[in-house]
Amino acid sequence: MKRKTALTIAGSDSSGGAGIQADIKTMTVNGVYAMSAVTALTAQNTTGVRAIQESTPEFLKQQIDAVFEDIYPDAVKIGMVASSELIRIIADRLRYYEAANIVVDPVMVATSGSALMKTDALQTLIDELLPIAAVVTPNIPEAQALSGLTIETKTDMESAAKKIGDSHGCAVLLKGGHSINDANDLLYANEAFIWFEGKRISNPNTHGTGCTLSSAIAANLAKGFTLAESVRRAKDYISGALAAMLDLGHGSGPMDHAFLFSDISTNLEESDIAGL
Repeated sequence: MKRKTALTIAGSDSSGGAGIQADIKTMTVNGVYAMSAVTALTAQNTTGVRAIQESTPEFLKQQIDAVFEDIYPDAVKIGMVASSELIRIIADRLRYYEAANIVVDPVMVATSGSALMKTDALQTLIDELLPIAAVVTPNIPEAQALSGLTIETKTDMESAAKKIGDSHGCAVLLKGGHSINDANDLLYANEAFIWFEGKRISNPNTHGTGCTLSSAIAANLAKGFTLAESVRRAKDYISGALAAMLDLGHGSGPMDHAFLFSDISTNLEESDIAGL
């Protein structure tokens, strides 16, 4: 059977917890072959972003073309894109190749609080990427920016998700864990609401949660699951990655993307020792 594939178009994270690095780990563990087109290099760790070096529009175009012309992706995840010029290139190439299963994670601010998108790029993202998205996955602050609405309650979440989805013809997964006191997420698709109940995991290390969730959704869409089932499977995966309680770095650290393999690696280490 042909291996399913997914492309992440996003920025890199030198500390490995978010961005391209988190996307590739997540897609791989979720059973698809991962590819990447880098929108920016970042110098960052768990305490903050020190520097950003954007790809040029032409170089980003060449990366996307190189992937689609050789290994056509079954799904595409779009993460950090800082400028309007890069957003337009992405939209143009994805339309040209008739890409399917596009997941847009509208990354505006890093977990550490550092800004990752230029102010003028937000409207370009709304105009160019949301209309071609299968689903957009904003957190509460991002949904407020996309909808222009204030979100303080579950009813507010429903109003914002509906406004975003109806305005741009895409499904919306509005993540509730950012400022509403639970881990419940709301999916608005085909004019219907689906609430995904989640258990809040007391783990301060949440670097890259948005990248990880959107990549897991893309991986499951690539494998042919419905959007609702892809969201459920992605939430189960991220809960496991958080519950593993990986503790690295001096700030908000990364999750354990490979938690499913911890028992395997432990057994291998024990067998190696036994063989000495």
